[in-house]
Amino acid sequence: MRLLQSLGKFGYGLMALALLAFGTLAVAQPARALTVDDILSKKKLVVGVLTDFPPYGGTDSNQKPAGYDADVARLMAKYLGVELDLVPVTGPNRIPYLLTNKIDVLIATFGITPERAKQVQFSIPYSSIDVYLLAPKKLNIKGPADLKGVKIAVARASTQDASLTAIAPKEARIMRFDDDASAIQALLSGQADALGAANVVLAQLTKSHPELQLEPKITLRHQPNGIALRRQDTDLHQWVNTFIFYIRNNGELDAIHRKWLGVPLPELSSF
Repeated sequence: MRLLQSLGKFGYGLMALALLAFGTLAVAQPARALTVDDILSKKKLVVGVLTDFPPYGGTDSNQKPAGYDADVARLMAKYLGVELDLVPVTGPNRIPYLLTNKIDVLIATFGITPERAKQVQFSIPYSSIDVYLLAPKKLNIKGPADLKGVKIAVARASTQDASLTAIAPKEARIMRFDDDASAIQALLSGQADALGAANVVLAQLTKSHPELQLEPKITLRHQPNGIALRRQDTDLHQWVNTFIFYIRNNGELDAIHRKWLGVPLPELSSF
């Protein structure tokens, strides 16, 4: 203190700079990683799931989350030996929910892409879907050039949104909605001419609205889906990969796929 007093204003300036530097270092520290031990300690796994994309993510008769993804989450909680809390998310808010710690992991039919991997880390695939541009048979669309002037409904921030944005000419009218249900309704009401959606949506619409004569016009993406985690949660990420590998090989994931999709689990890639 005597030294600082002798230095006068210069000494206090040094102290201020030191405090500022310490504060900056504190702010710069990365968020604490969530570990398997943390989940075992709190005895609960909090999982974000979609509720507007059946059969992967829907609701049951009590309006509780149900579907392929919810069953995978239940199996994960079972293997961890903890309680499960399912939190409904939407396409646009699922990454923010994960990054702000509202959920522990995201099991929400989330397509694995390099762009998304800038924000989150993905597990090995636990499911896959094919994403198409769907339109009535009478609409002549053979490639991206034919989309000029076509009104296309998509769920905002979805893989079909990104895929269409990448290939569509500027004259195409991409109409973005908050979820798949709203995009489908836009097609059914005549607000949109075409729809960016997955093969499961095509199967549902073919059954419920055969008069539309929908067919795939352009294959946008074969989409492997991964469980998403925060990038720093490496310990939990390793456990999740082990869990998926195990249930892929012991038949439990195949049983879930047959239950909700009616067909065997397809071959899933790994990385």
